[in-house]
Amino acid sequence: MAKKEDFRAYAEQLVDKARSTLRTLTSLSTAVKNETLLKIAELIQERRDYIKVENEKDLKRAREKKLKPSLIDRLTLTDSRIDGMIKVLKDVAALRDPVGEVVKAWDLPNGLKVGRMRVPLGLVFIVYEARPNVTIEATALCIKSSNAVVLRGGREALNTNRALVEIVKEACELTGYPKEAVQFVDRPEREIVWEILKMEGKVDVAIPRGGEGLIKAVVEHARVPVIKHYKGVCNIFVDEYADLEKAFNVVYNAKVQRPSVCNAVENLIIHRNILHEFWPQMAFYLGKAGVELRCDEESLKVIKSDKRLSFVKAKPATEEDYYEEFLDLILAVKVVGSLDEAIAFIEKYGSKHSDAIVTENYTNAKKFLREVDSAVVYANASTRFTDGNELGLGAEMGISTDKIHARGPMALEELTIPKFVVLGEGQVRDGFGVPEEFKKEWQEKQKSGGLGRIIDWLLGD
Repeated sequence: MAKKEDFRAYAEQLVDKARSTLRTLTSLSTAVKNETLLKIAELIQERRDYIKVENEKDLKRAREKKLKPSLIDRLTLTDSRIDGMIKVLKDVAALRDPVGEVVKAWDLPNGLKVGRMRVPLGLVFIVYEARPNVTIEATALCIKSSNAVVLRGGREALNTNRALVEIVKEACELTGYPKEAVQFVDRPEREIVWEILKMEGKVDVAIPRGGEGLIKAVVEHARVPVIKHYKGVCNIFVDEYADLEKAFNVVYNAKVQRPSVCNAVENLIIHRNILHEFWPQMAFYLGKAGVELRCDEESLKVIKSDKRLSFVKAKPATEEDYYEEFLDLILAVKVVGSLDEAIAFIEKYGSKHSDAIVTENYTNAKKFLREVDSAVVYANASTRFTDGNELGLGAEMGISTDKIHARGPMALEELTIPKFVVLGEGQVRDGFGVPEEFKKEWQEKQKSGGLGRIIDWLLGD
């Protein structure tokens, strides 16, 4: 069994290699970074079959261990998901480079020019679970933003991630990008993660991306800053002024398209005034898709009294259900009597991730967007759009529900941070410079001191 010292030595080796590249990264041209991203995309396309072979090794092991279907889904790399990785690389290459950008500048009365310039965060440690596409998304964003990165994917995706990192490093060698800037924890022991999380002064930020248990564990062990979201309990409120056709599609998409992800809806809130008009048809659609409904008394009564819905799996909701991130074809349902009641429900049970209202009432939409305190709020759109690529950001490191530095999809700009740049012409604060009498005294001493040295030389001392 490996000792704690072995874990620490391995962790320090990875971090030190990555950190050694930071000064080089800040001076790299955008052209080199873009060339590297496009080369990775090219190699992924060429080695698609190899990636799928390595992915199948992970999938076989996952099935043998009888892991949850939702986890196996996240682990699986289909051709379309590989295409998605290639698209992410090309999209990030096409984005404006934020490094060195002066985001704001102003002149002061004393003649100083002040600006705020975007610079990399430094060394990013990302810890994630089953989704191997995160390896490429995180790497792409860190390359474009001139950050070094240490990647630690879940042990269930070890073979797939190792193959992807091999491709990344080969691309770096071909383009002149420092390959040491991308490090991969290719051992499964969690103790290595805990050691890296303790490295204050070396690791600039840790970003956990996964389930609530992973994120809580990272926060518990970390001595470095952590950007996090604990879980995605997303809510959709169907207002009494909703266009029902829009509502059917928005709710169905948010729950059924891919239920295993953090931006899938978990709670459906329905205004009482449209319950009988909206809910039977919505329940029918959801039931046909295999969704299990966990309903409050009013919504359950509608299902039980409608013979058309006899096939629908529905049962009474518990208090815990409304807090739950199901990540599955399960949906909790609540009937409310007002917009204020819906917002209060979201405030109590939501996780400040992504929440939506479906309404044609401008005032209600505006109130919802202003008062719901979540990272992303929607009017008449699915919560499934909470994704860096979907929102035009190229990719994301994760969805931050924090309120410090980054909130929502954490993408290219969020991997940089402004620093102040001040340009002057010798200004000093409050006019407090070297006193004139000190300058005069120094000039006199310099004259006499110079003559004394000549005399000493003449005398041979």
